[in-house]
Amino acid sequence: MRIAMIGSGYVGLVSGACLADFGHNVTCVDKDEARIAKLERGQIPIFEPGLEDLVAANVRQKRLSFTTDLKTAVAGADAVFIAVGTPSRRGDGHADLSYVYGASREIAEAITGYCVIVTKSTVPVGTGDEVERIIAEVRPDLEFAVVSNPEFLREGAAISDFKRPDRIVVGAETERARDVMSEIYRPLYLNQSPLVFTGRRTSELTKYAANAFLATKITFINEIADLCERVGANVQDVARGIGLDKRIGSKFLHAGPGYGGSCFPKDTLALVRTAQEAGAPMQIVETVERVNKARKTNMAARVIAACGGSVEGKKIGLLGLAFKPNTDDMRDAPSLDIVDALVAAGAKVHAFDPEAMEQARPLMPGVIFEEDAYACARRADVLVIVTEWDAFRALDLAQVKEVMRTPVVVDLRNIYRPQDMKRHGFTYSSIGRP
Repeated sequence: MRIAMIGSGYVGLVSGACLADFGHNVTCVDKDEARIAKLERGQIPIFEPGLEDLVAANVRQKRLSFTTDLKTAVAGADAVFIAVGTPSRRGDGHADLSYVYGASREIAEAITGYCVIVTKSTVPVGTGDEVERIIAEVRPDLEFAVVSNPEFLREGAAISDFKRPDRIVVGAETERARDVMSEIYRPLYLNQSPLVFTGRRTSELTKYAANAFLATKITFINEIADLCERVGANVQDVARGIGLDKRIGSKFLHAGPGYGGSCFPKDTLALVRTAQEAGAPMQIVETVERVNKARKTNMAARVIAACGGSVEGKKIGLLGLAFKPNTDDMRDAPSLDIVDALVAAGAKVHAFDPEAMEQARPLMPGVIFEEDAYACARRADVLVIVTEWDAFRALDLAQVKEVMRTPVVVDLRNIYRPQDMKRHGFTYSSIGRP
């Protein structure tokens, strides 16, 4: 099938490359000329394991191409996916849908025949109705369908998630639209991936509900970790004990500095605002959003406490800046709040991240970026593990201790065992463990 992907950011690029790998003819569109120029040169503007090779293979097979010309890409397409950004709107926390609606108008002007317009972007309930209204207003002569098909991609594992999904949710109002979507995802039938058809509004809400629930699990185990510290329990054992219950499951029960990234922060806030406007406030999600925001700043207090109550003039080494490993995404990363608080307290912050430093530089003007973890630790008064990159799991602890000014480690991801750190002579602090 011929597919146009409007938006060549994280979701659009991964989705477009995977659909091309299924055998479809995909054109990725973006208004950012520099981004498209990079993609045409084979340069991937984001870090995602496996994506560079996947893009190169499908470009080579002439199934995947890139352009700034939306009109040409959309003309004759069987399906047009909208994968533009929906950031939190300043002032009220609602999802900013201006890019979605702008794309809808341009798509309407370019369509040449029956087409299914698919919202891949994360959008509030009722967005598909407005997209449908806009297209009908611009082109009342057209026969078309608007479908919701939310993405469920984890950064760092997005290709696997797209090709071997737990489920594919499609909100479609007509049989013809369902047939088109079934054909697009037909290559996944061999994997027995459930194709779940719902109404359009139900599909839109499903995405927000999923993210809010996962954010709630993270926040829940973080609060349990705080309780563990007060009563002398071990949060990792608690998480294992409850995670083995199939009704609960083990995923997203890892205590840490709070959630970040491109989805959970903005999606929980958008769901809160949608629920408030609908007269059905979601007090649990409201609390999750508030607690998580406070937790990030509280992590800096842990570091200050580990330094004896003051970091004035002290060197703090941060290992990890991205909100999670295997990505360079700095959006709402806990490191941002931690750095702000430490710098405000007078600390000299040095940092290293395997992939995210280029993204972090403009966001952290007072930070000194180092070439590796050991340079970050050199002459440091405290070393803080913020992101659980594999490269940080097997550090030469003897070397780390030797280069530090004082052997103090604050492990916000619990990647080391307290007994091992004690044996190597560190003063060690972690999350929710005695």
